[in-house]
Amino acid sequence: MKNKIKEYIKNSITTKEKILQNEDILKTVEDISKKIVIALKNGNKILFVGNGGSASDCDHLATEFVSKFYKDRHAFNALSLTSNNALITALSNDFSYDKAFSRQIEAIGEKGDVLFALSTSGNSKNIIDSINIANEMELITIGLTGEKPCAMDNICTVLIKIPSSETPNIQEAQMTLGHLICLLVEDELLKQ
Repeated sequence: MKNKIKEYIKNSITTKEKILQNEDILKTVEDISKKIVIALKNGNKILFVGNGGSASDCDHLATEFVSKFYKDRHAFNALSLTSNNALITALSNDFSYDKAFSRQIEAIGEKGDVLFALSTSGNSKNIIDSINIANEMELITIGLTGEKPCAMDNICTVLIKIPSSETPNIQEAQMTLGHLICLLVEDELLKQ
């Protein structure tokens, strides 16, 4: 059992080390942070979408933006589209689960908003539909997914592919980058 524990932790560390050594990913994190800063300065909002564990991560990250990360400050306009159970089940029942997020974006999305899409596979139909509608509505689409080729590869404004194909490692790295982006946005907006 001890070996399994060490192996799991080592795999998580290895994924993060690969990110740390990848200048393209680090530059993309910076670019994403700048895009979010501009959007928030312009009065736009950040919308988060994801399924399963990624849905929980969306709730978590939206909370970090609205509440605070490190610093006491005004709330940043962020919303997880994964949290309204009545709405998600109604949309799933009346249309299909594929429309659980895209219909919400149609309702509240505005040009210049940021859609932050988390998907370990990068192939979830409802995530793809949400990115497509967001692109049509001229939102900035940010995707975080795993290293395998996927449907998100060519449709996001900005995409980070976590260098792993293991779902837990991808999710852990997505949260690390999500926290980092929040930190950078917070620092930049509080400099003003």
